[in-house]
Parts: sequence; structure tokens; C-alpha cells
Amino acid sequence: MSKILVIEDEASIRRVLVKILSEENESYQVDEAEDGLAGIEKIKNEDYDLVLCDIKMPKMDGVEVLEAIKKIKPETTMVMISGHGDLDTAVNTMRLGAFDYISKPPDLNRLLNTVRIALDRKELVVENKMLKKKVGKNFEMVGESKAISHIKDMIEKVAATDARVLITGPNGTGKELVAHWLHQKSERSKGPLIEVNCAAIPSELIESELFGHVKGAFTSAVKDRAGKFEAANGGTLFLDEIGDMSLSAQAKVLRALQESRVQRVGSDKDIKVDVRVVAATNKNLTKEIEEGRFREDLYHRLAVILIQVPSLNDRREDIPLLISYFADKIASENGSATKKFTAKAIQQLQEYDWTGNIRELRNVVERLIILGENEVSENDVNLFASK
Repeated sequence: MSKILVIEDEASIRRVLVKILSEENESYQVDEAEDGLAGIEKIKNEDYDLVLCDIKMPKMDGVEVLEAIKKIKPETTMVMISGHGDLDTAVNTMRLGAFDYISKPPDLNRLLNTVRIALDRKELVVENKMLKKKVGKNFEMVGESKAISHIKDMIEKVAATDARVLITGPNGTGKELVAHWLHQKSERSKGPLIEVNCAAIPSELIESELFGHVKGAFTSAVKDRAGKFEAANGGTLFLDEIGDMSLSAQAKVLRALQESRVQRVGSDKDIKVDVRVVAATNKNLTKEIEEGRFREDLYHRLAVILIQVPSLNDRREDIPLLISYFADKIASENGSATKKFTAKAIQQLQEYDWTGNIRELRNVVERLIILGENEVSENDVNLFASK
């Protein structure tokens, strides 16, 4: 059911609007308010999918109501009702966040069409918000240890900027989670997050993958193809395992960072890109530089901000929270009840040497849930968690 509020000081027009909307669709619940102050009070106490608001009213005009509602509940969809002399003001309200405006006396088709479009938009906004929330849960950073709290603080400070970030740490520690958090909390969150695993792409194909190619650039290039830099335009490019990138590709990445331009393989045409680059590696890049496998100038371009993700052995106090998180997640994925772990089972898992880090812990928790008793015990850990 869609909830609509009509704020209109002229009783006759208000009644007409309420009647038209109520008769148009049985799923519309239509409330009314005789002025802006009464409307704001209703909005404070109720969530409306759409608000129709007159511009010229006593006590508080429609522009003031719009500004007040956008502060109280900024996601509220507003359609303004304007008299003939209010058209300029009505247009201006759209700059202030109104979805649209309709003129008095309202044309029936125009009114209903505007309402339908506005409600459809509201539904899309809600769906998008739920999808983002779902995506966010897949990349939740769990932990309250000093090391993880420090990383979260770093992300809060850095995310809003366009500063490049280099994330380091052993395999399985969750470096990709940091990259996702940086993107989701940034001004670029509405743009794409494009991930490239540099270690998984053959060295002879990495340049094509990153920068694209033109038809005929090499044997299998049967058509033009955009690269990941172009795909990430307006968003974030996450270069995972960048320590495995070839020196040739490193040189081109350096140029792209310096000039914000790329060239497709086989072309001499520059393509301008607006991309924030976040990189990650499990290698010691200082040592890689010393041994001639990584460019020092690229390192300094990438490592404006350094974030070191600790091993699980360095944040053992987070293991109980991680076990609970994985147990809930696995139960949700399987549509089953969450299995509990006894205190002794958790304590024993805290004492393990987690060479595979978070990834290994997740696998062990899943194994114990599948093979263990209704409540995972110390005995289950001894039987099934051994490496």
C-alpha cells in the first residue's frame, strides 16, 4: 500500500485531490493536512511514499515545508502544487529536491501520471537501498580489536577523498573488504567498483584487460573492447595482487595515474578516465622494488595511504565475533537455524594457528556446522577442525 499525504490549505482543492487519488487506486492510503505545520507534524510521525504540497499557504509556504521535510526525512518524494503565479517558484523547488510540480486547477491525467511516476521512483529507490544493504552485508568488516578499529577509523577519514590507497596483508585477511568499504563510503559509491585480480590474468593479457584493445591488435582481438579503467570511469578500480603485475603493465598503469588517460592496445588514441585506484598485495613491495620486480615510482603513486590488514593470529580477540557472524551467515544461506558453539569450542579455536586467516576460519566454521552436533563442542573441534 502506498501512503500519500496532501498538504493544501484550500479545503475544496484538498478534498478533490484526496477523492481523485483514493478512487484511482485502492492501494493508495491518502491522508490530508490543512497547512504546512500540520503536514510536517504528520511526516514526523509517519513515513509517506509521496507528499503533494501546495506552494502558497499561510503560516508556512510550500518552499519552507519542502526544506523542512528534506531535513527531517530527506528521502521523502515531494510533488509541489502551484498556482498560475507560482510557476517560477515551482521550478525552483525542483532544484531544492522536489520531484515535480502540478498546476492548479490540476489536470486529472497529468496529476495521476505524475503520482504514478513518483511512486514508481520511490519503489526503485527503496529497492536500490535494499540491494546496497544486501551487498554491504556481503562485505561486512567484523571485529572490535584495536587493529580492526584502527582500520575502520582510517577508512572513515580516507573514503571521502580521492587519495589512492595501498592495502597490504597476508592472503585471506580480508583486503578486498577494505576496498569495498572505501568505495561504499566514498562520493563514488554511485559509480562502479571494478575488481581486477592481477595474479589471475596471464601477463600477456593483463594490458588488454586493464586498458582494452582495438580490433586486430592481436590474433584473438576480433572486435574493439573497453578495458577495466574505462569500465570503472566515475567509480573505483580495485587492483588486487598488484605485486604480480608485469613491469610493462606497471609502466602503463603509472601513465594512467599520472595523466588520467589510457590507450587501448593497438591504438594511439588517448581516452580520458576519472578513476580512483585502490590496490592490494600480499607481497613486500619494498623488497620487490629492491629486486627489480616492481617500479618504485608506481609504488609511491599507489601508496598515498597505506592500510595494513593484520593476520587472524594478530587479532584473536575477534574470533568469537567472527564465528558468530559466519554461523549466522551460513545458516541464512542454507535456510537453517543457527548452530551455537560452546565456550570451550570457541576458546579452542582461538588458540589455533590460523595460517589461512579469515578464509580458513570460515571454512572450519562451515565444516563444524555440517559435521558437528546440534551445539558445536570442544570434542567436535578436536574431531573436525584439525588441519
